[in-house]
Amino acid sequence: MKRCAVLISGGGSNMLTLVRDMTGDHPARPVLVLSNNPDAGGLEKAASLGVPTAVVDHRPFGKDREAFENKLNEVLEATKPDIICLAGFMRVLTPVFVNRWSGRILNIHPSLLPKYPGLATHKRAIEAGDTEAGCTVHEVTDVLDGGPVIGQAKVPVLSDDTPESLAARVLTQEHRLYPMVLRRFAAGERAPVVLSMDAESPIN
Repeated sequence: MKRCAVLISGGGSNMLTLVRDMTGDHPARPVLVLSNNPDAGGLEKAASLGVPTAVVDHRPFGKDREAFENKLNEVLEATKPDIICLAGFMRVLTPVFVNRWSGRILNIHPSLLPKYPGLATHKRAIEAGDTEAGCTVHEVTDVLDGGPVIGQAKVPVLSDDTPESLAARVLTQEHRLYPMVLRRFAAGERAPVVLSMDAESPIN
């Protein structure tokens, strides 16, 4: 059974879908929900589901990212996770941290990577006139949002979409995609999958 740690910064909606799915015949179990924000709403939600929680507040470390990540590593290493899932964790991780956990970190990003790495993804998709948007689960490497894609979910961009309405539609697909990809990843399956609004198929 794989041990899974989930890193969050806010309400933790993706974290909840992952934790709730890790039951029964799932090849992983949640062993920690860790946040850089002591006020993250997801911490209480995780605790209510019986998952251990921890906080490493980034603010006392100022711009010393190395010291912050050293503390993150200290907490993670005590839990010995096989997989780390970033689920709305709003800190950019350094290559040193990423390489320490290489091959074991997943992230979900609200665009169809390689399009629109970084922030404001929905606004950028609308402004570009895209007819399709979505989300991507990828392995985390030292290139921001640049690791191997192992799952995507697509949604249409509607003519009257705002960044907020598109974000809400994409989030629904995030909640479908991330648990599916984690289940497969924990079982050793890294072949990419694509979900449409009503179907799934391998990436060609």
